[in-house]
Amino acid sequence: MHTGSVTTPFGRRSMTLALVKRQVAATEIKQGKSVEKWKVFRDVAEAREMLGLQDRSVAVLDALLTFHPTNDLQQGRPLVVFPSNSQLTLRAHGIAGATLRRHLAILVEAGLIVRKDSANGKRFARKDRDGEIESAFGFDLSPLLARAEELALMAQEVAADRIAFRNAKETLTIYRRDVRKLISAAIDEGVDGDWHAIENVYLDLIARLPRTPSRTDVESTLSEIQLLYAEILNRLRIQEEAELNSTNDAHNERHIQNSKPESFNELEPSSEKEQGAKSGGGAVPPRSANLSFPLSLVLKACPEISAYGAGGAIGTWREMMSAAVVVRSMLGVSPSAYQEACEVMGPENAAVAMACILERANFINSPGGYLRDLSRRWERGEFSLGPMVMAQLRANNGEAVRRA
Repeated sequence: MHTGSVTTPFGRRSMTLALVKRQVAATEIKQGKSVEKWKVFRDVAEAREMLGLQDRSVAVLDALLTFHPTNDLQQGRPLVVFPSNSQLTLRAHGIAGATLRRHLAILVEAGLIVRKDSANGKRFARKDRDGEIESAFGFDLSPLLARAEELALMAQEVAADRIAFRNAKETLTIYRRDVRKLISAAIDEGVDGDWHAIENVYLDLIARLPRTPSRTDVESTLSEIQLLYAEILNRLRIQEEAELNSTNDAHNERHIQNSKPESFNELEPSSEKEQGAKSGGGAVPPRSANLSFPLSLVLKACPEISAYGAGGAIGTWREMMSAAVVVRSMLGVSPSAYQEACEVMGPENAAVAMACILERANFINSPGGYLRDLSRRWERGEFSLGPMVMAQLRANNGEAVRRA
């Protein structure tokens, strides 16, 4: 009788070092360890994809466990089951012989059972005079006992991923509904802006979702549609503020003395402005500088700016704005051009614009002139950062896919 802790397979099945390792691990179970076999089975069923199992593999493991006489797998107690293939076929709901053998091999490969073959390959048990099993040859269930904690953690991870996936899908459904209805309302009520272009951006986002999306697909689309949602709200706020300002201007018009209109230089700043001098008179009020998207989305769309943060990372908007000042200097953007952007857009939005310019620095001949143009367009209500950030987000996602 073989008394070692490692046995080799019968017949043409080859022995591997992985099988040796699993058999040795199965003999090193903590003294007195015990686990309820159906709990382990449920964990295996939950984590089947991580373990490389198919549904039929799980059904075969279920059948094997029914041949273990007690409800618990205990260290020091017999853990080898020895059913014939015909018995296994019956308990596995009539599975074909070839299919049964294939899924038994999958369970062995996954490290959930170990073959303990007799000299002639038959499965049987030898009992002593008292009727107790002295030795058995068949399938050893010890790996299930040895890996019980690991399997439980895998099952918990799968369950957590499933919950996160479900929540992401529900959140995406809500954002799709909100964006669709906000766009329709803006078009129906004649809100200023190219809402049909925004609608096309939305339709493009939804069209890129596969019929059966993965969690990555859903979360990526969710990030972009959240940005689009924030941009739509920002535009609607701008419209509301414009209407409010128009009403206030009409109310106060009789109190305003006519003065010579302010002259604006469209080119690079004069030396006075470069030194920080402020222009007098009534400048055009800047467009709303409310920040409309989260920092995490900006950093996902424009990852290069993180290298200019303290310690090579950015965790707050204050750190983002500090990094943008470094980038401004590195790209040769004049202090006055950046100051103008901060005054018109707001410091956070100016930092976002700087991050986008950094991402496309190789394609922009004059970063300073480009930033000034963005500031003027923002002031006239012809530009917002949402589409710019979204385009960069899509570009970076496409690059990541090509590298994968």
